[in-house]
Amino acid sequence: MALPAWLQPRYRKNTYLFIYYLIQFCGHSWIFTNMTVRFFSFGEDSMVDTFYAIGLVMRLCQSLSLLELLHIYVGIEPSHLLPRFLQLTERIIILFVVITSQEEVQEKYVVCVLFIFWNLLDMVRYTYSMLSVIGISYAILTWLSQTLWMPIYPLCVLAEAFAIYQSLPYFESFGTYSTKLPFDLAIYFPYVLKLYLMMLFIGMYFTYSHLYSERRDVLRIFPVKKKKV
Repeated sequence: MALPAWLQPRYRKNTYLFIYYLIQFCGHSWIFTNMTVRFFSFGEDSMVDTFYAIGLVMRLCQSLSLLELLHIYVGIEPSHLLPRFLQLTERIIILFVVITSQEEVQEKYVVCVLFIFWNLLDMVRYTYSMLSVIGISYAILTWLSQTLWMPIYPLCVLAEAFAIYQSLPYFESFGTYSTKLPFDLAIYFPYVLKLYLMMLFIGMYFTYSHLYSERRDVLRIFPVKKKKV
């Protein structure tokens, strides 16, 4: 006897993924809308306190996105683990280690720029993923989700690198995360950030190559597909 549709593993998996993508879409849409309304209401002044206005929701969304590594590992999301790990690691380090830990950095314009870039990419990506799991596809949305990252992702990495650069004087002055070890050894965190700065661009090359290959494969097969309901 066949199981009811709602008890079938595929149905449960798609329902879970749809809810996850919907939550992320709503979170990032709220952030982007809030930033847009604040900018038109307060102008450049709104950029200074972007983190205070929406930082909590951004941290919640980025923390929740770590579930995607689990999705890939257990096989419910068809993607490659390492490229996604690199993308998520970039954001977690910049958001939680660089920005959240230094109040002076939170007031920089680069934080607003980063949040705009991240949310543009995620609103499109989660919209595309959300519709895909229920069998709906649109040519323009597919093209946008596979193309928008091409100019924006390198700009994200440049903005992340600039945020690290601007944070270095504060990590040097306050000694945040720097610590002494036994045997007269020490961890000087600004050096760690400088090393990560180099790794950031190496990771960008790897991630960009993977995303470009994925884009080529998706757009090659998509023209034969039609809208499904």
